[in-house]
Amino acid sequence: MTTMTDVDELALGLPQVTREVSGDGRPSYRAHGKLFCCQRGRRPDAVDPQTGERLDDVLMFRVADLGVKELLLADDRGMFFTTPHFDGYPAVLMRIPDLAGLDRDELEDLVVEAWLTRAQKRVARAWLEEHAEK
Repeated sequence: MTTMTDVDELALGLPQVTREVSGDGRPSYRAHGKLFCCQRGRRPDAVDPQTGERLDDVLMFRVADLGVKELLLADDRGMFFTTPHFDGYPAVLMRIPDLAGLDRDELEDLVVEAWLTRAQKRVARAWLEEHAEK
């Protein structure tokens, strides 16, 4: 069971990552200045199916490509989704309460894969080499 604290720890544990927090407390994570994960604000493209209210608890994770996106969207647990705004864009969305359905290793994979899409190639390569030994 994971939480936003785990997202924060995992993201900030990667090289060259910075966290920005919006005025209303939504974090975003950047690798060498490039966004790889964030909590989205209320948007018209993500609404609660029961109430029609705009969701304020949506996380965006970059993914390697559209194939990876489709694999995550096909996950039987149904925790990943997308919206028309992200059509053709390599990213998936999930609601913060759904983090509880991921174990720490799954979340780490998601965060690291998102980071790898934006990290400098030499930094990513060095990190991967260092962590392949473990």
